[in-house]
Amino acid sequence: MIVVGIPSYNNADTIKRVAEVAAEGLRRYFKGNGVIVNSDGGSKDGTREAFMSADTGGLKKESFEYEGIPGKGSAMRAIFEYAREHNADAIVFLDSDLRSVKPWWIDRLAGPIISGDSDYVTPYYTRHKYDGTITNHICYPMTSTLYGKKVRQPIGGDFGVGKKAYELYLSKPDSIWSTNVARFGIDIWMTTTVIANGLRVVQAALGAKIHDVKDPGKHLSPMFIQVVSTLFSLMIEYENVWKNSEGIDDVPIIGESPDVKPEELKVDLDNLREKAKLVKDIEFLDGKIIDLVKKYGEIDSNSWVEVVYSFAVAFRDGKANVEDMIPLYFARVASFVKETENMSTEEAERVIERQLEDFMRRKVDLIKRWENDS
Repeated sequence: MIVVGIPSYNNADTIKRVAEVAAEGLRRYFKGNGVIVNSDGGSKDGTREAFMSADTGGLKKESFEYEGIPGKGSAMRAIFEYAREHNADAIVFLDSDLRSVKPWWIDRLAGPIISGDSDYVTPYYTRHKYDGTITNHICYPMTSTLYGKKVRQPIGGDFGVGKKAYELYLSKPDSIWSTNVARFGIDIWMTTTVIANGLRVVQAALGAKIHDVKDPGKHLSPMFIQVVSTLFSLMIEYENVWKNSEGIDDVPIIGESPDVKPEELKVDLDNLREKAKLVKDIEFLDGKIIDLVKKYGEIDSNSWVEVVYSFAVAFRDGKANVEDMIPLYFARVASFVKETENMSTEEAERVIERQLEDFMRRKVDLIKRWENDS
């Protein structure tokens, strides 16, 4: 049995269609052997009612309010528990604000698990060059560099999770769910946990991700703190894994990527620069980097790697406040936007790949600093 899990909070405008498309996917590819579950965070806009009004063609659907800290991770934990209670073979997680979801997504995300070829499936999207800035500038290069698996969307939001993976998640201490894993830290935690524990990972080509995109300078600060704090905490937990990982292995991509064009996304570059210039002096960071950000509101790729690695070590030592990293993140995004403003998404992707090479080249230095300061 497959559980399609849809975490939500105030998504009444989009969740009905997500549920109906999921139901069609279950019927078309898995003979309807599944259930669609909505785990809601106390929506006030009729999200749960919209979900329950979906025409699922007779497929079972359930909606409930999860318990715990308000956040996406708490919603997904409740779905893990539902899956274990019903002995599900796989969970497919879909974001509740998706507008591009197709029935075949269910097959791409669940199929490799049901066939026994994978334990965990991450999405492989075509995204606008300015969508997913936390992914592009920290989660993608850090996951690839640290753990040696080139997973393009480690926090993509839409996943296939096999029984071995969700049982692993549920075996972790309850205290995990009082951290940022209960919020937006959940995706990087899920992806890193399966990789670090040796489970099999593949990527599913899903085409464009069209959802409620956000301008990084105006909407993403809380998410940044939650995601990056979790990423750094996982470095502490799995230091014996990443310090002994060499090189980067390609992760198989299931299916062909449809020829689609992502929605346009406008970024307020002046706003990013002005917010970047508010950066504080940071004791453990090279003052020249801070001075340049204060002056120009931008930061080059190599200096950005220095920032991320310095914060990771300082976080381990209890000296770093991830919130202080946000202006530097704005500076990196501003620099990337300026560099790629006349590039296609494909050309901008090559800039992201070169940045990954910068992260990888400096990994030896990160390990030395991590060991010398421990």
